[in-house]
Amino acid sequence: MPAKVGAVKVNNIGNSSIFNIGDVYSMCPESTAKTYAGGGSFNTGDGTYIRLGQSNTYVKDNDKADQNILS
Repeated sequence: MPAKVGAVKVNNIGNSSIFNIGDVYSMCPESTAKTYAGGGSFNTGDGTYIRLGQSNTYVKDNDKADQNILS
């Protein structure tokens, strides 16, 4: 359904973002990321207690490519 859009101000768009005004059938952002973090790194919430004696993060990756993007 067509829409009328007034003035638009874009302050910032990230590297793998999509900005669209109007009708669209499909939007497919393309990006990949590999994140390494130690034990308990992504825990959130109130009253979270994490007890780690020793934490090791192994970053060896034999295949070097996990999510290939083909254009």
